Amino acid sequence: MNPQSIGAIVFIFLMALFLVIQRKKITLQKILFPFLYFVMYRTKLGLNFMDKAAKRFSKPLQYISYFAIFLGFAGMILISFALVQNIFTLLTKPQAAPGVGIVLPFEVKGAFYVPFFYWIISIFVIAIVHEFSHGILARKYDMKIKSSGLAFLGVLLPVIPAAFVEPDEKELKKRPAKQQLSVFSAGPFANILLAFIVVGITMLIITPVSDSIIEADGVLVTGLIKDKPYPAEKAGMNANELIKSIDNIETKYLINFSTLFQDKKPGDIVTITTNRSTYNISLAENPENASKPYLGVYVQQHTKIKESFEKKYGKFLPLVIIWLMGLLYWLYVLNLGIGLFNLAPMGPLDGGRMLLVALQKFLPEEKAVKYWKNIGFIFLGLVLINVLFAFIR
Repeated sequence: MNPQSIGAIVFIFLMALFLVIQRKKITLQKILFPFLYFVMYRTKLGLNFMDKAAKRFSKPLQYISYFAIFLGFAGMILISFALVQNIFTLLTKPQAAPGVGIVLPFEVKGAFYVPFFYWIISIFVIAIVHEFSHGILARKYDMKIKSSGLAFLGVLLPVIPAAFVEPDEKELKKRPAKQQLSVFSAGPFANILLAFIVVGITMLIITPVSDSIIEADGVLVTGLIKDKPYPAEKAGMNANELIKSIDNIETKYLINFSTLFQDKKPGDIVTITTNRSTYNISLAENPENASKPYLGVYVQQHTKIKESFEKKYGKFLPLVIIWLMGLLYWLYVLNLGIGLFNLAPMGPLDGGRMLLVALQKFLPEEKAVKYWKNIGFIFLGLVLINVLFAFIR
């Protein structure tokens, strides 16, 4: 068992132990108990920080909140369109990848795998940034925050950690629509903003540093597409093979690999040399475009540490820098993905709550709630279909 899996098991055990010890201080929100539920551990942690931040940056927060509301509705339109488009793609091309999936630190069919240590750090950062942003905007408008704390999404066992900030809901509902929208949009906005801050850090600092540390040395086959026997699998190629050349042309970079296939067509025979063997492969038709060739593999750029850097600084420092690069990558991907998903117009998500406030602004209460529920159920169905496709493919 690898260190990532061991870390995940130990973490889940410690979460369960913590909840048993603190069982008198926790509350349970049942969804489909015991298969799906939330465990909440309320504290006052961070409330003073929210007060101070709201007072110190009151004026900038006013303008930021306007932009957050605009971005919130723009993101809602974007994620809604993406969900509808993805369902259409799945129904017409079942081999296409689902647009929504469960993010887990385990390699499980149907789940989006993230290595455990990246996963746990990213989840905590996302949750804290998201919830504290809600709290700061609530305090900016002098709304009462009843508590903050830790939450755990349970899928049989408490699997996914989270954080929460609990404003006074009765007071929140009485506030003007603009203030409510500011509070609801703050969390997704903060996650999306953090994603682009990470991109900036990567471009300005990490990329120049990484260029002096690592170099490309081939295209790694990370997996074989199993929908049906495709050329790579038929030829005997396996995951974790490093493609070195195609038709005796070096494929040091992923772009070389892609360019070489642009001039090929289905039925062409290519000679692929990896670090393990040489394969003569007849290319198949691409399931999404019959005129294009298809190998049937998942690939990514493979790199290695430059010998000159390793000789000068040893092996530990470059490994740390590469690990930090990986962490920044996942912080970007997960902050952006979860931030946008939270804007989906359904249920208790921030996007759903924003939609309800907007409908109540222009429609009678009864109609607003009715339309909100119907829209929410439609998009919940779209999400569930996406998740189901991921598990049954």
